[in-house]
Amino acid sequence: MSIILIAIACGLAAVLYGIITARQVLAASPGNARMQEIGKAIQEGANAYLNKQYTAIGLVGVIVAVLVLVFLGVIPAVAFVLGAVLSGATGFIGMNISVRANVRTAEAARQSLQAGLTMAFRSGAVTGMLVAGLALLAIAGYFYALLASGLEPTSRAVINALVALSFGA
Repeated sequence: MSIILIAIACGLAAVLYGIITARQVLAASPGNARMQEIGKAIQEGANAYLNKQYTAIGLVGVIVAVLVLVFLGVIPAVAFVLGAVLSGATGFIGMNISVRANVRTAEAARQSLQAGLTMAFRSGAVTGMLVAGLALLAIAGYFYALLASGLEPTSRAVINALVALSFGA
């Protein structure tokens, strides 16, 4: 069990790092009025794209979740939905931070190449850390919950649940 708790702690650390880094990125100067205007247009386009994509993906996700429920049971269906929700949240947050970081990166690059690259890498790290952190939290946390409920780690129910969680993501 201790290795599972270590994985959960690492997942929490990655998410915390992502949150701290996102705050640092968003605290940076968004540039002049023209840059902000362009950034706002990009953000509106990105939000429209995500809304359209997530509507389609959501419909497919509901159908697949029902199929997983019917053929594999409740535990894998919950795992599938958990994976899908965390994946969707990560995608939404990552796109939001990336789009808002565009103008901040351009503004930082006006100061120096190093400042621009630092801003770009920090903004990219937010999504990377959220993906890794939430994946660790979901897999280790769900595995821990399944074992705590009395299931054996090698049981078909546990394996199906972890595969469904990954499939949902």
